[in-house]
Amino acid sequence: MGDTHMPYPAFQLRLPNGGPVARGWAPAEPGTRGSITFVVAAGSPVRAKPVPSFLARKPPSYATRRRLIDQGIIRASERWPGCLETVSDIECTSPSAAAEIVSGCSLNGWDVWKSVSDGRSLIECLGQPSAAPNRSWLVRGSNVAGLDVVQRLWLPEALVALAASRLRPGVRPGTSKDELRMLVQEDYESTATYSQKQQLVEDLYAFLSRMRPGDSVCTISAGKLYIGEITGEAEQVESEDRRSNLRRPVDWRMTGYAYDELPEELQQKLSVQHDIVDLTSVQAHLDGLGLTDQELVEEAEATEQDPSAEIPAITARRELELPEPTDALSAELLVHDTEWLREVRDLLWDERQLVLYGPPGTGKTYLALKLAEFLGGGPEQVKLVQFHPSYAYEDFFEGFRPQEDPQTREVAFRLTAGPLRELADLASREGNRHIPHFLIIDEINRANLAKVFGELYFLLEYRNKSVRLTYSGDDFALPPNLFVIGTMNTADRSIALVDTAMRRRFAFVELSPRTEPTRGLLRRWLAREGKDAEPADLLDALNARIDEPDFRVGPSYLMKKGVYREGGLERTWRTKILPLLEEHHYGEGVDIEKRYGLAALRGSGG
Repeated sequence: MGDTHMPYPAFQLRLPNGGPVARGWAPAEPGTRGSITFVVAAGSPVRAKPVPSFLARKPPSYATRRRLIDQGIIRASERWPGCLETVSDIECTSPSAAAEIVSGCSLNGWDVWKSVSDGRSLIECLGQPSAAPNRSWLVRGSNVAGLDVVQRLWLPEALVALAASRLRPGVRPGTSKDELRMLVQEDYESTATYSQKQQLVEDLYAFLSRMRPGDSVCTISAGKLYIGEITGEAEQVESEDRRSNLRRPVDWRMTGYAYDELPEELQQKLSVQHDIVDLTSVQAHLDGLGLTDQELVEEAEATEQDPSAEIPAITARRELELPEPTDALSAELLVHDTEWLREVRDLLWDERQLVLYGPPGTGKTYLALKLAEFLGGGPEQVKLVQFHPSYAYEDFFEGFRPQEDPQTREVAFRLTAGPLRELADLASREGNRHIPHFLIIDEINRANLAKVFGELYFLLEYRNKSVRLTYSGDDFALPPNLFVIGTMNTADRSIALVDTAMRRRFAFVELSPRTEPTRGLLRRWLAREGKDAEPADLLDALNARIDEPDFRVGPSYLMKKGVYREGGLERTWRTKILPLLEEHHYGEGVDIEKRYGLAALRGSGG
């Protein structure tokens, strides 16, 4: 087939696995509603067998291809054995539809159709950067001035729209943000608040200048997510009801996906309350909707993706798992029963947040760190912070901090991420989302929790939602793979100050000398170290004389090397344990040495 009869620049697409080359062109005039059409030239090869995912992913292209074969417009090829061939020019609704009919699989035609003359992609020939990856967008339309325009207009008319009800005529694609800011300020001067105008500028800029043909677009209606592909540039029209004055043509998939069944990470992004939301960070989840892993693999093979590279849609859906605690872990931590560790693991899995509470010396922080390192796969996934009375939201999450400029040496206040924000950003990176990450909060009850957590309190309970942050203004959600373990000392009574909201969001696990695994911990440690059991006997005798459980002494005081040097036990008892009990009995006139001293305990046969 020659190019001489083509009225416009010719483009080509090579079939997978080094197959023959199809030809076509994009007419200069757009199709209906401004969509860019594409013509597959007569005599072009067509892949004989579509990939299994083709029907599920692109029903319109599948149906069109099937109809063309039934009508004989596409038929078996003599020139290319094993392939089909077009017998006449075929005008398609978009470059992607043309590429899909030819290749029998889902393709972005804006990138895969290459200019015959210079090898540039079609999107690049249209004046947009080819190197920019395709993006995904959410555009809300289920409640535009009280109406669901998705069902009334967008799906049946194959478009997506912004109301832009007061925006003056003549606004074109590519308009800069500064120009839009001026237009919005003038056109919406008395009808919108300052923040509404700011957001409208962002929405208009995204719709007019950041979206491009070939991008995915989503919307939510009647509890379902609908996905389509943008097939043309934005245009401004005068709609009768002023609910859709800015429009882009879209090739919608008519099958919706139930919102409640979507991946949690996708639900988080969809919960952002703006008219337009950039969904590119969860594009892999969108690409995998409705398809099995096997279908995704076959699709990748058909489009000649690098076989050694992971398929993003499969990587994104890898299940987050917390490994089952083992008997070896129980032995290392000297826990009496592996089943107890499994219960703690299950509580973390169900609640995402857990507090270990008990008297001093019960090994709360040690256990939290070791358990987090085991469940997360190493110390790299674990971060520890310690709360105190002056600890604040700005320390914990983000806030403006004085920082010195390394060049000018001038100090200025800059937005600085705290440990939770840093760990959340690490956990949400691509490739990390199936790996558990842990934040250990030592002495969690010593800070003003409502002040420290702020709006994050909500996210602890609703992990599939997002909130607007106080300082940065970002829309933020806690990653599903971020777990929080707090430790809480009950001896200072501050546990009574923990509010109901906190209790509802955390599971509470007691570590007390009166119950396992703490009760027998010292005895098991002494046996493993080959030491005499007397310290365990003395500790049991001591705790038997302490009436209040929150003031019983934990075993970790006696699990240090210094205790077992000459005179170490007596020194530890005199300088560590007795002062605790003096504070407990302050003002009561109790003779601490006579009641709790080593001589008293040994004399009683303890």
